[in-house]
Amino acid sequence: MSEDDYIVIEIDADLADVKRSRTESATRRAPIGGTLSTDEVLVARPRDVPLDRYVSIASVASHKEAADARRDPRKLVARSIPVTVIQPLSAEEAGVSVTGDSVAAARNAKTSWGIPAVLGERPRDLTGAGVKVAVLDTGIDANHPAFTEIQSSIAENRRNFTDGSDDDVDGHGTHCAGTIFGRDVDGVRIGVARGVTNILIGKVIGDDGVGSTKSILDALKWAHSEGANIISMSLGFDFPKMQKRLMEQGHPPELATSIALKAYRDNLRQFETLAELLMQETDEHPGTVLVTAAGNESRRHLNPDFVIDVSIPAAAALDMISVGAIMRSDLEGCRLNVAPFSNINPRVSAPGVEIVSAKKGGGLNALNGTSMACPHVAGVAALWWEWISGRNQGQVKAADVRAQLRATARDACFLPNVTLADRGAGIVLGPQA
Repeated sequence: MSEDDYIVIEIDADLADVKRSRTESATRRAPIGGTLSTDEVLVARPRDVPLDRYVSIASVASHKEAADARRDPRKLVARSIPVTVIQPLSAEEAGVSVTGDSVAAARNAKTSWGIPAVLGERPRDLTGAGVKVAVLDTGIDANHPAFTEIQSSIAENRRNFTDGSDDDVDGHGTHCAGTIFGRDVDGVRIGVARGVTNILIGKVIGDDGVGSTKSILDALKWAHSEGANIISMSLGFDFPKMQKRLMEQGHPPELATSIALKAYRDNLRQFETLAELLMQETDEHPGTVLVTAAGNESRRHLNPDFVIDVSIPAAAALDMISVGAIMRSDLEGCRLNVAPFSNINPRVSAPGVEIVSAKKGGGLNALNGTSMACPHVAGVAALWWEWISGRNQGQVKAADVRAQLRATARDACFLPNVTLADRGAGIVLGPQA
């Protein structure tokens, strides 16, 4: 598809109750990782009809076709906007001081520091077994030793939504997947939920580092139709890239900004609508836990006021689990600090600095970013899903897992300067004995 195409989501009004509404909840949702939209399409999802039967996603190339589609109340239309991974930052860019070799430190400790931080002092014997986890990212290096045990599952359940190769050219997806369910590498633990075997890998970012909103929407719908319990996305909608592209096409700067802003707003509405549908429980699906990175645009190390709210898609829907990044402080004891780059108002937080995980091509590397925090939470969500399933004879609702993530998050370990807006509910915690 062309980078200038329009994306159309159509909802079958014969199967679902569709109406447009000026919402009064937008201001209520904003304080902790909520939505930014001021009007929305409300869909009452039928409990007994699969999503594929009443939601379709298509692209149209012309402005006229898009304008015609906008007149139909069943359709949400948005100009395609570039999507990229939330790029990891160097220590200098991140505003953090890293002393020594983070990989060597993990080898000495036999674990990446984020693993015990989210598992807690009395972790239950849980591995995420039986939970289906989807990772929508740059793909995965399935030949990495961290994934040797689950190569067959990956091979059978991966899909490429880009025009590029099936490989993880970037390495971002491999690192994130390693943190969720990677097995130990040379005796070093990197994965939170090492028993996950039901895996969906959606490559939504191309070999050039860019994807489209349609690739994300298609991948979300695919993962849900394949029964994903948890979907992890460390991705962001790239407003500056779209603005630059429009200017390169000859649009005056003011017009390029206005067009990009409208596209950003329209994409938010599309994503919010689909996300809400995916998260709802129905007769045929327990709902999906959507875990997203909050974004790396803040710069507290330059000025405490240089902060920005969680980005899209993390800000798209009330029940999405947006994840901020935290780091260890120089003080002894249980003292955590917010990462200077982490965007404000996440739902929860997780380790996101000096995170050691699988490196594309083999071995380990350490990266910084909310992209590294997000998969910690996806892994913990898998543990909670398994725990609830064991207590309820296999019956689990995504809403119950989301509630546990928020209710058990810890806020007592942070430095006094870390606010609710910085950390959300706190650092996530797996089930305790």
